[in-house]
Amino acid sequence: MGIGGIGIWQLLIILVIVLLLFGTKKLRNLGGDLGGAIKGFKKAVGQEKSEQAAETEEIGSDAQAKKASAKAEKSADKTGTQDATAGPGNGKSS
Repeated sequence: MGIGGIGIWQLLIILVIVLLLFGTKKLRNLGGDLGGAIKGFKKAVGQEKSEQAAETEEIGSDAQAKKASAKAEKSADKTGTQDATAGPGNGKSS
């Protein structure tokens, strides 16, 4: 038994009938078209994956830049508040 209850001989008979109905040239063209479609599909999937990876990388670099900017602002705020509290008008004597 072969695929789904169809034996080897039945598959060969079906193949011969298909060859007689369509001819080798038409089947060759059909195979080429099917192969081209599969190739195009794989190429499109590969491009989509690379675009997603680039977007993910871009988002990650934007997030890192924002974190660095926030850290810089915090350190600037800390030094600014320390300078303001250390001045002579704060009521503390040195």
